[in-house]
Amino acid sequence: MPIPVQDLQPENIEGHRHYQRAKGAVPMKFPRLLIMIVLAAGLILLVSPLTAQSVNTPTVIYQTAFSTDPQWTTNNPNLDYWDAVNGTYHFSIEPSNGGYTYVPVPYNSGSFTLEYDLLLQQVDPLASFRLGFSGTSMDRTNGPNVITEFTSTPKGNLFWLRVVTPNQKLVQVSSQAGSYGGPTVTYELNRMYHVQVIYDNDTQIVTERVTDKVSGQLVWSYFVNTYESLYGMNRLYLGSVGDYNPLNLYATGYIDNVRLSGPPALSTPTPSASPTLSLPPTYTPRPATTATTAPPAPTPTQTSPSSLLLAAAALVVSGVWVVVQCHKKN
Repeated sequence: MPIPVQDLQPENIEGHRHYQRAKGAVPMKFPRLLIMIVLAAGLILLVSPLTAQSVNTPTVIYQTAFSTDPQWTTNNPNLDYWDAVNGTYHFSIEPSNGGYTYVPVPYNSGSFTLEYDLLLQQVDPLASFRLGFSGTSMDRTNGPNVITEFTSTPKGNLFWLRVVTPNQKLVQVSSQAGSYGGPTVTYELNRMYHVQVIYDNDTQIVTERVTDKVSGQLVWSYFVNTYESLYGMNRLYLGSVGDYNPLNLYATGYIDNVRLSGPPALSTPTPSASPTLSLPPTYTPRPATTATTAPPAPTPTQTSPSSLLLAAAALVVSGVWVVVQCHKKN
């Protein structure tokens, strides 16, 4: 039977230590070292996902949620104005009246993602809602210009993506069956949409994605290839400059949550595309006679941040268990 520690006299302490070593007692330094290693590994795994998320965060060039006056410039203040009550921006775009609203943005060149929320209340025949990213002219017929349009045509309420390159080449596609090769897709009034325009400077592809704001379901998406780099856009605008349809027709509604972003400021080199730029296959848009929609490239498998967090939590729990066991033995 081991000698109780409280009964040990100074002359018996050394003998007791030899006795414990003979029984295979683990020195206290080993558990402490093990605990330090386990806890350090857990902290590393916990910090790694957070670091990865910060590295992959897009660089915001401009954004507004219209909770305060965005100070946009307009020549149509009776039709286009900030709605302070609803925290949105009201517009009423009339063809051929030359009306515009814009905000300058500090963009020079490179990939970007433009997104906004849209609610259309009225779109008269031959009228169009138009939000573009252009130079100072803000003219839908002049480049550089990347334009998203919701139009009312004899073929239905169509989505459009139009791009005029810096060299004045027009490439465009609509949600009408004869334009992009799929079934005709139309938009609805009084339904909130989230619109994204994604430009990848490496492939020179511009993609438009329209989703239902409430459900998140994809409504329509397609793309054009510019075959040259885009640059020189410095204004986000709403307007009818370069529109030659009749007057007294209106596209009326609200926009919200406008955001223009570029690639992450710090990015980890990877052979795959940036996660903010989900690219379709290369396609030559109209006037080509046929167009085939190919399935998107598979996304590389990545370790989920939640899995890393679970592993880190397991290591921390193991460390705590070791501490408890050591205290019980002592």
